[in-house]
Amino acid sequence: MANYDIIGNIVVVKFKRSDSKYKKNKWARDFLREHKNVTSVLEKTERFKGRLRVQKTRFLAGANTKESLYRENGCYFRFNVDTCYFSPRLASERQDIAKKVKKGEDVLVLFGGVAPFAIVIAKNSKAAMVTSIELSKACSRYAVENVKRNKLDGKVEIVQGDVRRKLPPMKKKFDRIIMARPNLKDSFLDVTFSRIKNKGIIHYYGFCYESELENMKSMIITEAKEVKRKVKLINVKKAGDIGTRRYRYRIDILILR
Repeated sequence: MANYDIIGNIVVVKFKRSDSKYKKNKWARDFLREHKNVTSVLEKTERFKGRLRVQKTRFLAGANTKESLYRENGCYFRFNVDTCYFSPRLASERQDIAKKVKKGEDVLVLFGGVAPFAIVIAKNSKAAMVTSIELSKACSRYAVENVKRNKLDGKVEIVQGDVRRKLPPMKKKFDRIIMARPNLKDSFLDVTFSRIKNKGIIHYYGFCYESELENMKSMIITEAKEVKRKVKLINVKKAGDIGTRRYRYRIDILILR
């Protein structure tokens, strides 16, 4: 059976290498017939890769578009599924974070994409302001559109640029930072620690095998010591799998000083 994600009006499907063109096209036609809310079927031909997290898909059936309109947690998002990373499987994770945000908090989202974390938080919490930083110009354009679509002007700020360049000059410090990192070696913790308030919380997303989790936790504590911040790891959660026995972990970091 093919693996697929329904992303609004689009389904992105990954077939087995052995599947024939006829089998793929038949699957696509059958899927459209059975799912009236889906209008386009795309085959995933390359996985997400690189710091911009882009992928490649091939049109199979329905409307020939790669632009999705997706609804989640009472919010709407438009984006191109090839040029903008978006995981519908993180919907519950975004809602979970939104529930943790307290009234009046200033929240920062790093690697914000088309602003799903920022918009879900702003829409479903009483945060004072949510700032989202994203490197990709394509994602940032959609993020600005999505803020307007969800009527959050003045509550969500979109910043386009490199986290390592945008964070150090910032004067503002935040109560909560969400590090929705791509799967890269760089932790980005050194620049992030400079922008979090005392008693603030960082939600750090990292990728590793279960056997490597303790190493990741030790790395966080070591990096905090290097910039003279004292931290406590208050929660560790599996936030999805990305391979055989390999997981996306969320580690919640309380800043003690």
